[in-house]
Amino acid sequence: MEKMRLAIVGAGPAGIYAADLLIKAERDFEVEIDLFEQLPAPYGLVRYGVSPDHPRIKGIITALREVLDRGDIRYFGNVRYGTDISLGDLKKHYHAVIFSTGAIRDASLGIPGIEAEGSYGAADFVSWFDGHPDVPRTWPLEAEQVAVIGNGNVALDTSRMLIKHADDLLPTEIPANVYEGLKANPIQELHLFGRRGPKYVKFTPLELRELGEVRDVDMVVDERDFDVDDAYADETLAKNKQVIVMSRIMDKWRQEQREREAGEIEPASRRLHFHFWSKPVEVVTEGGRVTGLKIERTAPDGNGGAVDTGEFEVVPVQSLYRAIGYFGSPLDEIPFDDRRGVIPNDAGRVLDASGEPLHGVYATGWIKRGPVGLIGHTKSDAMETLESLMEDRGTWWTPEDPSVEAIPALLSEREVPYTTIEGWHRLDEHELGLGEAEGRTRIKVVPRDEMTRIARGE
Repeated sequence: MEKMRLAIVGAGPAGIYAADLLIKAERDFEVEIDLFEQLPAPYGLVRYGVSPDHPRIKGIITALREVLDRGDIRYFGNVRYGTDISLGDLKKHYHAVIFSTGAIRDASLGIPGIEAEGSYGAADFVSWFDGHPDVPRTWPLEAEQVAVIGNGNVALDTSRMLIKHADDLLPTEIPANVYEGLKANPIQELHLFGRRGPKYVKFTPLELRELGEVRDVDMVVDERDFDVDDAYADETLAKNKQVIVMSRIMDKWRQEQREREAGEIEPASRRLHFHFWSKPVEVVTEGGRVTGLKIERTAPDGNGGAVDTGEFEVVPVQSLYRAIGYFGSPLDEIPFDDRRGVIPNDAGRVLDASGEPLHGVYATGWIKRGPVGLIGHTKSDAMETLESLMEDRGTWWTPEDPSVEAIPALLSEREVPYTTIEGWHRLDEHELGLGEAEGRTRIKVVPRDEMTRIARGE
């Protein structure tokens, strides 16, 4: 029986699912899979893109861990593609490669002043509060009034982490430096902006409900946003169960707001303002720093979109976060679509500049399709790529040295301090031990060199 050696670059859910599905697939050849990850720990955005106060979402890690712990997939952590290992190396030692490097950059927002001091990408903030080893250990939390642009779950996570009292995060795996930073956060008001109405939000009901349960924070809505005549939403979205649930949540907030205004409820120390039908058009600055966000009121266009009204407002803020989506990063020697932030492909087959398949090179996950979809989409996406891979058997690379010993020898020769799945177990146990000592589930180790040293048992 023929044996195939496959490299997968990226050990988040997309890469791990691709490896697992290929192992379990019906095939008439043996397969050996090596998984490469630039960080010392696996799991990608499940570890570094999910808020620490969402431990149940991190339960996905349990399923991913079971795949890696079976022993039929090798893991090489702390190995950077393009630096520690090249496309030429992969061609020399494998029959094909699948890139599953995800999307971790923020999508851009082309409005005046967006580059001012105090303007940030939400993805960078998420990386900071999730203890990503490649971002600075401190974050400039200095503003009393903050804006978040976006109406998806990342915007909601960003808002919740900014407005939540730091002590309420202590039961989570939040790193010590993040707790100290959030503890000193002087925020009093957060303003969340979306260019369409409340029925068009991309939040999930669970996320929205959790936001309203944050201690000592009032949810503030603008009644103007709920009095908009929107026949499309009334007809098209009226029976959508998620929309119905979220409308009920916001109606509850509206009632609580009326009771606060009547003096029946004591106000909280912090407030989160929702601004719907609000399109950011300019970041107002003074001396190069953010001082406000200029928005234009929008109105329904009758087809589920929004049109400009020419009515402008300025909301005073001293910092802002854009949470309008993630964006992929280019990879050495691999074609890249700069407009969409993905690797150009056809059913997972990477395409060259002329639109022809680049034999032996495949993509899956967000770097393939863009930053949309949940775990279910990731699995079906991986299956499509694997079907293409198996159909292309006649065009796989012919490796010069496909031996299993070649990659560890190559990395050792280059003095790359790579980590293994056994090393991840050591780091995992160490973090759990740090948490247990303080009555918490886990405390993340943040510095890359410390993570690597622990994982390698040094």
